[in-house]
Amino acid sequence: MLQEILASPVEDKIFYAVLVFSWTVYIWEAYLACRQRKIYRTTMHVPTELGKIMDSETFEKSRLYQLDKSNFGFWSGLYSEAEGTLILLLGGIPFLWKVSGILTARFGFGPEYEISQSLVFLMLATLFSAFTGLPWSLYNTFVIEEKHGFNQQTVGFFLKDALKKFAVTQCILLPVTSLLLYIIKIGGDYFFIYAWLFTLIVSLILVTIYADYIAPLFDKFTPLPDGELNSEIESMAKSICFPLTKIYVVEGSKRSSHSNAYFYGFFKNKRIVLFDTLLEDYSPLNKPGEKEPGTGEENEAVGNESKTKPKNKKQGCSNPEVLAVLGHELGHWKLGHTVKNIVISQMNSFLCFFLFAVLIGRKELFMAFGFHDTQPTLIGLMIIFQFIFSPYNELLSFCLTVLSRRFEFQADAFARSMGRSSELYSALIKLNKDNLGFPVADWLFSMWHYSHPPLLERLRALTGPKQD
Repeated sequence: MLQEILASPVEDKIFYAVLVFSWTVYIWEAYLACRQRKIYRTTMHVPTELGKIMDSETFEKSRLYQLDKSNFGFWSGLYSEAEGTLILLLGGIPFLWKVSGILTARFGFGPEYEISQSLVFLMLATLFSAFTGLPWSLYNTFVIEEKHGFNQQTVGFFLKDALKKFAVTQCILLPVTSLLLYIIKIGGDYFFIYAWLFTLIVSLILVTIYADYIAPLFDKFTPLPDGELNSEIESMAKSICFPLTKIYVVEGSKRSSHSNAYFYGFFKNKRIVLFDTLLEDYSPLNKPGEKEPGTGEENEAVGNESKTKPKNKKQGCSNPEVLAVLGHELGHWKLGHTVKNIVISQMNSFLCFFLFAVLIGRKELFMAFGFHDTQPTLIGLMIIFQFIFSPYNELLSFCLTVLSRRFEFQADAFARSMGRSSELYSALIKLNKDNLGFPVADWLFSMWHYSHPPLLERLRALTGPKQD
């Protein structure tokens, strides 16, 4: 078999190399997940060093939640890999391109209208992906997340939301793709520079308008009411010259009890967004009669709850803890992490477009994936960016994960320098409990996957000697 592959044409070697690498990555990921699942299965009791920060009930709930997620990830990953392999082996990509050509021809657009055919192809491909991914998404939301108390959606809301996301995605994806293909067509020898500049401009525009015009299509954003928290956030932002203009609370609780916070905007127009589930005083999940996160039972009377429920069971963080979390997030801005990530992303984008320009003329790349008589630009983008660059993308992803962990430690240290070490310490514990994060990780799994350091490492750094 190996001799046959070595003696085969270049296009066949490319095809087999893509398949082999894809399955190699999957096997590696499966091996790492298997190591982590062993941790979930065998770590049945709270380790001694965690005894003061996590109760046995929360520890068991997080263990079972992460075990269910890991098992789900194994089967969904196996399906995804098998589906991708079958699509390649059965010629699914050239078949879909042919179908898109038939459809455009019915509207009077011949083969010379490549961009029109490309847009039809793209829409059909995203439809297929959405359709095959829907059962997995439904299972994840209404079985796993529901079982562990995170899901707040109805099936009707979920499906309506999925349709809305698909429509919005197409409204953005199709025009942007058509313009990109047009730029590549007319750009001449230096089209990769113009293509890169175009994608840079589009990404900056999308980041700018996302929270104001796109995100509100899915979630309700309201200004944080005047009060102590609002004033203290503005004061903290002013103390580090963060150009804050607005503070929003997003209604994340209608989807999930998971919590988050982020900031966005460029130059002198920065906004902070807080999930209502992050705020102890605002989370609807803390209202009387609501279900406790992670349980299916109604809240008990306060007197009984204090006897049966562990401490810090209330959803979200107190105001000082929220300020500490924001101190961490603002640390990313103050230390230039956001700018550094943008620069790295754009350097990578430019490199990829340059290499695309070098490779796009190689007919064997198209022939490897079943395109013997035509070389559509969109197909070239797919083949080169998705398949040929796969080894590079894996290496880059790992390097960015390592860099992200370093940035997280630095942001924690920044919050500590603001005098919010103890508040961030307790906030990290609360957020870990609210999100049922499992604090024990296999070292290799953690090294490869965790963009944030494990909880214990962050807590030790917050209480250890200050680093220069």
